[in-house]
Amino acid sequence: MNKSKLSSEELEKIYAESTLSTSRSGGPGGQHVNKVETKVTLKWNIGNSSVLTEKQMARIRQALKNNITTSDDLVLHEQSARDQKSNKERIFKKLRKLILEALKEEKIRKPTKPTQKSKVKNKLSKKKRSEVKSMRKAPRPDF
Repeated sequence: MNKSKLSSEELEKIYAESTLSTSRSGGPGGQHVNKVETKVTLKWNIGNSSVLTEKQMARIRQALKNNITTSDDLVLHEQSARDQKSNKERIFKKLRKLILEALKEEKIRKPTKPTQKSKVKNKLSKKKRSEVKSMRKAPRPDF
């Protein structure tokens, strides 16, 4: 299983491995916000995951190091919506997006060389610029 992409079944297993907790959140809602727990916190222990390979774990740890605790838990919070159900849906979308971005392999840049045509073009433009600058100089006296 040496691949960077995860299937939907593997993502479902990751969702099952994670734990959700709720708490009171700030933001819109008026007096109702003081008595309803709409903020959702997701914790997922990367090291105990049965879905990921060691290479994938290392990539996720590197990419998401700011959201990972010392006990190897990925912690995410969501409180943008006014109801708990929406926040749960949003936090799973957020987790999926972060994992897939972390596992995406970057393309290796192949260094290129200038073409013959671009070399000639550069040479001509330098020559033209040189001529423009030489015209600005005071004329040299002929002896």
